[in-house]
Amino acid sequence: MILSDGSIRKLLSDGQLIIDPIEDQQIQPASVDVRLGDQFLVFRNHTSEVIDPFDKSVELMEPVDVGPDKPFILHPGEFVLGTTHEAIGLPDDLVARVEGKSSLGRLGLLIHATAGFVDPGWPRGQITLELSNVATLPIKLWPGMRVGQLSFHRLDRAAERPYGHPGLNSKYVGQVGPVASQYQRNRR
Repeated sequence: MILSDGSIRKLLSDGQLIIDPIEDQQIQPASVDVRLGDQFLVFRNHTSEVIDPFDKSVELMEPVDVGPDKPFILHPGEFVLGTTHEAIGLPDDLVARVEGKSSLGRLGLLIHATAGFVDPGWPRGQITLELSNVATLPIKLWPGMRVGQLSFHRLDRAAERPYGHPGLNSKYVGQVGPVASQYQRNRR
């Protein structure tokens, strides 16, 4: 079941759902708009020649902090990691889906490649966005702009092993800012 605006407001007021900071106008009929943060991670394609998901020694990405008043220019075909301005926290019986805003999608901006799912029990942390430009012109990404939306889905019961459970090898607990892939922590 997808939650309505009234259910979202109740969970927020009860402290079961955390979205911080939030303004009431971000709450839509069945979702919450999220804004873009001012920190990005870009590939070091000038020093790395290949991506090996299991290589622990290579720093593939470098941080770029544009500050609150300057845009990040995302060029055609470029892929970077960004972050939501908001920190999110989910109870053990709720999942979230991250989707882009249709008006930005019509300009060629995609905000996630495959990581559009937020597990139940997600502890307070920002959501890393996988930003790509499929248009033929650069796109200015302004910190604070509404870049995506979260919809919330109730589970039939609370997860027995929510995100962060010791047996899950959860890699992104409490992340702040964009966090690069931690795939190398998986077993082959």
